Amino acid sequence: MNYVECPHTAETSPSLFLAGGITGCPNWQAIVVEQLQETPLTLFNPRREQFPIDDPTASTFQIRWEYDHLRKADAILFWFPCETLCPIVLYELGAWSMTSKPLFVGVHPHYQRRQDVQIQTALVRPDVAIAHSLEDLVSQVLHWLHSLPAIEND
Repeated sequence: MNYVECPHTAETSPSLFLAGGITGCPNWQAIVVEQLQETPLTLFNPRREQFPIDDPTASTFQIRWEYDHLRKADAILFWFPCETLCPIVLYELGAWSMTSKPLFVGVHPHYQRRQDVQIQTALVRPDVAIAHSLEDLVSQVLHWLHSLPAIEND
């Protein structure tokens, strides 16, 4: 696995962007990274270990980095934790649902807008099965990864 955390970058495939709650929720990204450790994936993680909160340009840079890496990624994993509403993630899911990019969507059973995510996603992307745990979400990613053409290892 190749791990890329904002503000760093990489240009390798297959790649997966970890979209989902950052502020006010547990570090679910660390769980996904651990479970995908033995794969050939490049994981783009927008959650920084240390966000430079005192830097007035940090938010703009962060948003631009996410914008660019959502486009670079071969697929996007969305996780909606129960601790926060995740309005930006809802926006991103809506935008990327209108594309053919592979999406993996997980919703914690107690997420406030669970039903909305399920219904809206089913309407526009019936090919996307909603997972209700991180483990099931990772299983979907692994299934997708195994369906890709063989990846050469150096």
